[in-house]
Amino acid sequence: MNNSIKIIVAFLSIILTVACSTKKDAFLNRNFHSINTKYNVLFNGNEAFKQGVDELNANYEDNYWEILPIEPLKIDELAIPGMKRDEDSSPQAFEKAEEKAVKAVQKHSMLIARQERNKQIDDAYLLLGKSRYYSKRFVPALEAFNYVILNYPRANLIHETKIWQAKTHIRLRNEEQAIENLKNLLKSDKLDQKTIEDANTAIAIAYFNLDSTQLVINHLNKAIKITPKNKVITKAMFTTKKTNIVKPVLSTKNAEQTARNLFILGQLYKHQNKIDSSNNAFNTLVKIKKAPFKYKIHAQIEKAKNVTSNEAKTSAIEALKKLTKDRYNKNYLDELYYQIAKIQETKNPEIALVNYKKSIQSSIKNNFQKELTYEAIGNLYFEKAQFVTAASYYDSIFQITKDDTSKRVFKLKRKRTNLDDVILYEGIAAKNDSILTIVAMSKDEQITFFNTYIETLKAKEEKLQKTINTGSNIPINKNNSEAVKGNWYFYNQQTIGYGEQDFKRIWGDRLLEDNWRLSNKSKINFPGVFQKEEEETVVAINNSEKLELSYYLDQIPSIKQTIDSLKTDRDNAYFKLGIIYKEQFKEINLAKEKLEKLISFQPDISYLVPAKYHLYKIYSEENNSKSEALKNDIVTNYPNSSFAKIILNPHNSEVLNDINSAENEYALVFYDYKDGNFDLVIEKSINAIIKFHGDQIIPKFELLKAYAIGKKEGILAFKEALDFVAMNYPNTEEGKKALEVIETIKTKI
Repeated sequence: MNNSIKIIVAFLSIILTVACSTKKDAFLNRNFHSINTKYNVLFNGNEAFKQGVDELNANYEDNYWEILPIEPLKIDELAIPGMKRDEDSSPQAFEKAEEKAVKAVQKHSMLIARQERNKQIDDAYLLLGKSRYYSKRFVPALEAFNYVILNYPRANLIHETKIWQAKTHIRLRNEEQAIENLKNLLKSDKLDQKTIEDANTAIAIAYFNLDSTQLVINHLNKAIKITPKNKVITKAMFTTKKTNIVKPVLSTKNAEQTARNLFILGQLYKHQNKIDSSNNAFNTLVKIKKAPFKYKIHAQIEKAKNVTSNEAKTSAIEALKKLTKDRYNKNYLDELYYQIAKIQETKNPEIALVNYKKSIQSSIKNNFQKELTYEAIGNLYFEKAQFVTAASYYDSIFQITKDDTSKRVFKLKRKRTNLDDVILYEGIAAKNDSILTIVAMSKDEQITFFNTYIETLKAKEEKLQKTINTGSNIPINKNNSEAVKGNWYFYNQQTIGYGEQDFKRIWGDRLLEDNWRLSNKSKINFPGVFQKEEEETVVAINNSEKLELSYYLDQIPSIKQTIDSLKTDRDNAYFKLGIIYKEQFKEINLAKEKLEKLISFQPDISYLVPAKYHLYKIYSEENNSKSEALKNDIVTNYPNSSFAKIILNPHNSEVLNDINSAENEYALVFYDYKDGNFDLVIEKSINAIIKFHGDQIIPKFELLKAYAIGKKEGILAFKEALDFVAMNYPNTEEGKKALEVIETIKTKI
């Protein structure tokens, strides 16, 4: 028996030794290497390749606010041998797949008499090319595909290889060659349906790169018509005469690309303003059972974006609300609430605001959608002239944005910068108004005022203490005694209530957000404004002092110089607010309110006359009778002012000289710059910007100041000053010049 086993083992060893040879064209050799290649090396290589594709798809995030790329592969730049690539740009699985493909060729290729006898080698080269393609090494990938096409023209996967070759040409910016090759391929009458679909999809990619929108649509339509007949999901295919879109039957294997093609078709039709065709594409996608869910839900959202009539808007809102109640849509609630709010924004801005905030609350990550929601909320508050609140939402965008150099973010930064002055001057106006109101009271009135305030504080303290002692405002579930009797801190509702009330007593009402300890976060998103938390100082005030009358009376300013300074700062704040609302934000009603109130204070003539003149201009444009009264006031009471001269004779040479005084002052400051007096240039420029606020010459002073800062403080400070000019005066020559210099500086930093 032992001898028999030895004989069998020896016989098998001889057979295997003979079969292992790649130089002998025999049945045994061919099948041995073919089986080893297919079920060993290539199997592992294909599994690694699938893993790599899955990783790419998992990490790829589509921006549904733009037309999706037909192939979801992000290419920042061409990768060539030896080029260093980002570590995460291509999963390691593709390297393993390429390694297996090379191993298959090296160990199992049977090139005998210039013919390959192992039928699996062409598959190995195809896997090699695809792995290189997804690793973004397109030149080596093209070499692999070309080798198959040249040496294995009768390979089983030759059509697939030609499609991959064309896609590689497209990545190498050789779209014309790709289109020609694919059209030649489509002339064959021996193509299966999937090949026709993939070829038309690849042609669409080429035309997409060439900006030939209609040709992209044509080939995507051809692609979605073709799917295997043995996997029918929908009813019979049919074409609607109105839209010329064929409803596809779908195979599981190609479901992802077919659904993507349909979604892109809907986007392209919308881009052409063919709303019916767009909706039909999205409806078709929604009805396909095997289509990935991410495309279905976004197709519903895109349909809502297409609505125009009031009736359609109502239906769209109801459909979106229904989607928000489906637990399977949890990850898309932010987009659904955003679109509901977008439709409501025109007629019901307050309800829209509620849904925008729901969108923020539902967001599970910081992405482009979240940025758009913050921007929409900020814009609503901006339109309501609640600029401080608007600024806080704009700030939130700068905290999370991944592309702070985009045109959209750049405009928002400029808009937010303009709000800095509003926030500053509104704060000064409110604070100084309050102080001066109390200063104007008699001693008895002051005592009465603060005693009333102290009594209010005492009442709040008593209510708070009572709440802490009894826990009366803490909702307790009477049916669940464990919620009260638990030993752990968070099981004891009364202890939790005490902690909450104690927190509010010390800190007041604070939102659950970053930097919650800072009560003023108007500039929190700008670098350098706040340092490390260790440097923050929290000043605690003894609560008992707040209940003493002397605490308040001692803080009332009594020195005339201090009171005059408060009045001047208040008047300046009101004047600046009036001009900002009038010139920058075109909020005419707010401008009138600030300027009218300023005049009621009887301010210094340097503020009084300009305020009356700007009100005169506003009322003149409104054909308001008040303009005539203001005109007579300025001309009669201030005849020597430049404003009176402008009103009476705007073309008078003397008036022009007054106007040109800004130019003269700029010339003097410019001479200081040439003399190297940079500190003086900065100081004079700041004074001139205040003095000639609203004048066309302001950008000149700003740019000159930026140059002086650069000379004095270095290139980084120079760039920051230029950024300010570019953001605030983008349409002026100075703003454009600032952008040019910034680009030059970037090469030096």
